[in-house]
Amino acid sequence: MPQVSAYAQANALPAVEALDSELNLEGPIEAIEPANEADNVAPPAPHTQTRPGRRPEHVPAIPPPPPSQRLRVLPPNDLDAAPETNGPTVGDPAEQIAPAVIELSPTGRPPSPVVFLAMQQELKNLMGRFESALIMASSLNASTVLTLPDGQPELGATNRAKLTEGTFLHPALADAQQLLNEWDGLLAAGKHGEVRDRWLAVRTALWDNFATDRPIDQGEIRAVWLDRGTIVQAKSPQGLSQVFDKLAAAGINTVFFETVNAGYTIYPSQVAPEQNPLTRGWDPLAAAVDLAHQRGMTLHAWVWVFAAGNQRHNSLLNQPVDYPGPIISQHPTWAGYDNSGNRIPRGQDKPFLDPANPEVRSYLTRLMTEIVTQYEVDGLHLDYIRYPFQDPGANRTYGYGDVARWRFQSTSGVDPLTLNPRASGLDRNQQIQQQVLWQRWTEFRAHQVTSFVEAISNLLRRQRPGLVMSAAVFANPEHDRLQRIQQDWGTWARASYLDWIVLMSYAGDTSRFDRIVSPWLVNESFGSTLVIPGIRLLNLSNAATLDQMQASRDLPTPGYALFATADLNAELNAVLAQTQGARQPGPTTPYAMAFSRYEALQREWSWLITQDRLWMERGTLEPWVEAVNTLGTEFETLAQEPSRRHLANVKAGLANVQEPLNQGVLIDTANSRYRLRSWQHRLRAIEQLLTYGERTQP
Repeated sequence: MPQVSAYAQANALPAVEALDSELNLEGPIEAIEPANEADNVAPPAPHTQTRPGRRPEHVPAIPPPPPSQRLRVLPPNDLDAAPETNGPTVGDPAEQIAPAVIELSPTGRPPSPVVFLAMQQELKNLMGRFESALIMASSLNASTVLTLPDGQPELGATNRAKLTEGTFLHPALADAQQLLNEWDGLLAAGKHGEVRDRWLAVRTALWDNFATDRPIDQGEIRAVWLDRGTIVQAKSPQGLSQVFDKLAAAGINTVFFETVNAGYTIYPSQVAPEQNPLTRGWDPLAAAVDLAHQRGMTLHAWVWVFAAGNQRHNSLLNQPVDYPGPIISQHPTWAGYDNSGNRIPRGQDKPFLDPANPEVRSYLTRLMTEIVTQYEVDGLHLDYIRYPFQDPGANRTYGYGDVARWRFQSTSGVDPLTLNPRASGLDRNQQIQQQVLWQRWTEFRAHQVTSFVEAISNLLRRQRPGLVMSAAVFANPEHDRLQRIQQDWGTWARASYLDWIVLMSYAGDTSRFDRIVSPWLVNESFGSTLVIPGIRLLNLSNAATLDQMQASRDLPTPGYALFATADLNAELNAVLAQTQGARQPGPTTPYAMAFSRYEALQREWSWLITQDRLWMERGTLEPWVEAVNTLGTEFETLAQEPSRRHLANVKAGLANVQEPLNQGVLIDTANSRYRLRSWQHRLRAIEQLLTYGERTQP
């Protein structure tokens, strides 16, 4: 049974205003959920004789609440005429992509001072990313063994002076630096339009000259969500083979294959009520497993967990708009409800199952067991592993399924439907009591999701050792997620319930992408669980996509995930084929991937030394070069013969290599600070792969 939080216990006496502040959830949504595809239709009121279906026999009924506390029931097909008491909605929050940090007026209106500051910082970072890609490409054929040329000069005034001469690796970098040098003076002179125009021109020049003509020789997770729409369009194993050929050519090595969507399975199931009518007559999952493995790719079954229908999908299947999907249609008592009696919250389009219902959990467990035991999938990818989006500040909440209400009331003595996160008209003590109970209700719902993740992960890992368990999650701040969708993925990661956390970090530009993912990749640690950022292709230019991919490579993460295959256009696919296809599929086991990534760093350091662009004091450089080379040998041994002893040697060697990079090194690059930071991030990603391998690799 979930307990009252430490926060609630500590704040039972302070002013209610503090609790109100804790529940302030008015900030913007800055991530979206993978969505493939619909007017909300209210179900009959809970706990009345009008709701069809039977109640779980082993779950006692909750006595009907008094009329004043019953859910408000809206007439079917009449929601548009229903009064809206909480203001208009602006669409499903799950569908809102995080806006670009820098959006310049198409009319040429000068940006604000804050935007100019963001532009300046973004240009510096873009120069760093551009140079990262250029150095990785330029060092492709460099030796992984570092050597010091005869007469390597001491680090002194001569070399320090070279750093100020502006010896750039590409002319576009020189133009960008020139703009930065003149930035403050131009703004002081009121030449805002010139700064804006030159910034756009410089950004375009950098994007146009990204190193896309040579392979990226580095082991990494290169994942893509293969959506239901693309699977349906394939129509057959032969058609699906063409899709996998396209992905393999692009260097993709991991496919999240949409296996359960809107309550339908993509394959003929003995557990689910119905296979998707658009894929009947063949088994796309069986075909996908074979096609992926033939190409050296891993195939992860992508499963909608608690979302059980999709109104937009209904139109494709000639179903009524209010059809709740095959699961809830067959088991109405499994549904969740909002606090107005709707299966689907206003402005959204998907009904959800009640995670507190043991019959729901049993069904999902049997379904996922079927997938991982009947098909040779390499992983299970959980989606919609949450409640629908809510706005507690506007008293728009969700989770009031039959069983959830009964279970919470049986332990708290209170029907959660009577709770209001913005309780008013009560005395101070009553308000405090309401807030504490509300927090307990929030924790109860979050626990239903977390306990299911733990249970299903433990079960499936026993059934299929080596199965990779992952989830697509929102990158919102933790408190926001707990209050709005009850998705406590930080706990899942730290407890190793999952192997991978895949962030739905979908952003309009790279600045926003970096702001979304950095708190989780740079400032947090999740033990042996890998955290992988996601990039949404829809409405993102190819140049911006490549820029976000490079940002990911310069952060402490083992790879990236692209959403989705349907939006992978031919031009982008060709660029990826040129930069990634040569290495496809590349190493995918943790130690081999870590070794490959370390070799990429060795080549960069080797190339920069031979180009006379990396310096340390001689007394530091010589032992550092020796440590780098020794670690390369230790890494190769670990990759070929995994053992605790070899792992310990690699970890000790990493510390020896990292220390000199934190002090006493000079790099002749356009953004040397960015270069050092990116190396530190990449070394941290290698450490994470080692920790992950220690838990998962025999």
